[in-house]
Amino acid sequence: MTAPTSQARPRPAPGVARRLGLCLAGFALWTAGLAAAADPRPNILLVVSDDQSWDGTGAAGNPTVRTPAFDRVAREGVRFTHAFTSSPSCTPARSALLTGRHIWQIGEGGVLYGTLPPTYPPFTHALQDAGYHAGWTGKGWGPGEWEAGGLPRHPLGREYNARLHRPAVSPALDARDYAANFDDFLRERPAGRPFFFWLGATEPHRVYEAGAGGRAGKRRADVVVPPYWPDTDLVRDDLLDYAQEIDWFDAQLAKVLARLEAAGELDRTLVVVTSDNGMPFPRAKVSLYDPGVRMPLAIRWPGRIPGGRVVDDFAAHIDLAPTLLAAAGLPIPDSYAGRSLLPLLASERSGRVEPGRDRAHFALERHTWCRPDGATYPIRGLRTHDFLYLRNFEPDRWPTGGPEFVSSNKTFHGDVDGAPIKDFMESPENQRRFPREFALCYGKRPLEELYDVRSDPHQINNLAADPAYAAVKARLWDELRGKHRRTGDPRVEGRDPWQGYAYRQTVGFGATYNRTLSAAERDAAAGRGAHKPQ
Repeated sequence: MTAPTSQARPRPAPGVARRLGLCLAGFALWTAGLAAAADPRPNILLVVSDDQSWDGTGAAGNPTVRTPAFDRVAREGVRFTHAFTSSPSCTPARSALLTGRHIWQIGEGGVLYGTLPPTYPPFTHALQDAGYHAGWTGKGWGPGEWEAGGLPRHPLGREYNARLHRPAVSPALDARDYAANFDDFLRERPAGRPFFFWLGATEPHRVYEAGAGGRAGKRRADVVVPPYWPDTDLVRDDLLDYAQEIDWFDAQLAKVLARLEAAGELDRTLVVVTSDNGMPFPRAKVSLYDPGVRMPLAIRWPGRIPGGRVVDDFAAHIDLAPTLLAAAGLPIPDSYAGRSLLPLLASERSGRVEPGRDRAHFALERHTWCRPDGATYPIRGLRTHDFLYLRNFEPDRWPTGGPEFVSSNKTFHGDVDGAPIKDFMESPENQRRFPREFALCYGKRPLEELYDVRSDPHQINNLAADPAYAAVKARLWDELRGKHRRTGDPRVEGRDPWQGYAYRQTVGFGATYNRTLSAAERDAAAGRGAHKPQ
């Protein structure tokens, strides 16, 4: 029975009070000792932007962006000039990063709106099992349904997305306050335990606020328009709006780094900053050219990684899982296709460091549902310092989905994100004005493509039919085919499991193509508009 509130609490006898005081003092010393002898393993902050190509940073020399936070991580750590995603599409890119495996090795994790099989759990589960406090904010793994494949728990730990920006930000930006949600995560961290946190920005994914870049003071004259797009004010403005979203993302990253620094945790934290796939423009995202698969990547870990270096070795997103497990002192599964970057990171050298890190492999199967019966656009790619070789296994298909099929985002050419540049390029008048650019961005592609990236950095002069390059083409195809056979790629053996995988979109018009829904649910979705991109 509860004592009346007016009744004084009984005081302990003097001897008891003295012993209690000693116990409390001892407990304080013990907890202070725990803090002083904190787990020696690093905290891990993995920061992933959404749809940002490799040159979208100040450190890379882009005059239209302001990225002091990324540039700091690069300056105080290592910046990679040749970092590559596994696929130029959100879900497969994130699946490969988390599992350390190529997209052809992870089943339904290799397509947009897929799922994750439990056979190859994400490296984050190993961190949690080893005592890491794990969580995430913003955009995590996806889009898709991670539970559908049988994975027993969330790929990234506990979600922290309750805190929103106050006052509200532009509808084109993510309403979630990444830094405030990170604060909540840190408050719930058990004493003495290292943490893993995934900051998944949704910037610079579309949709953009039209004219935001110009209103922020960005200038059209600073934009460098690549030769495969029309050089018009509209295109330059679209690129400035893209740059403005990168600036916003970087400002949020700066807040998170400041939180860690104020808490005395920054130098005990391994910080990785990258993106999932390339910029949401034609011939970039959902392509295997550099703008689609070449990523920004900077890694900072004071005391363990000598900083101030720029490394030209190839680094793949599938290398991050073994790298972070090794940093945490955990074993690397034999099933991983990636290799730990720690030996390279621990080096004091810049430029080319490890001779064996001189090529990257990447692939695409299905992005949006933009062809009849869920047909994919299968491509495999091999990139070296000198050449890019691409194999288009179905050259009779449109790489964009084509002008006749209404895609899951309720447009034609569905594998090109809705954008001002898309509307401009797809108008009949502008197709006539810019036939070369339209063909490069929307046209069908031959079985093989070969580009000399030294003389053709934009990868627009296909040398595959040039007899002078026949030996190079044969050598690269033989290498690519051998790699994919050794790693179990069904595509090179003539098999296609991807078309049969469910497209698990549940919002917007695209849910009409979700075979896991009932007929009534799919019929209802047919009357909806396009979903906001996820």
